[in-house]
Amino acid sequence: MGQCPSQIFNNITSEQFATLCEKAQATGIPLNGNNGTAEKMGIEVTWSYSPDSQQLDIQCTHVPFFVSCNDVNTRISNLIRQTLD
Repeated sequence: MGQCPSQIFNNITSEQFATLCEKAQATGIPLNGNNGTAEKMGIEVTWSYSPDSQQLDIQCTHVPFFVSCNDVNTRISNLIRQTLD
């Protein structure tokens, strides 16, 4: 299928980003480093985190036909919001 809209999250500290990476890895998504690409079960995401601006840009670049962009973006957003709480 296609790419999903990019999501941008602001005011993410380095500690919060590290926690987010740990949570993602615990679910089997190899989120490592400030920039990269990870894939799980046909869902591919790319991310770019800037510690200086505390901004995280994350985008699902590939979803299988049986998954919607809305579902993927909602899960990503929920995970990040849980990390910030």
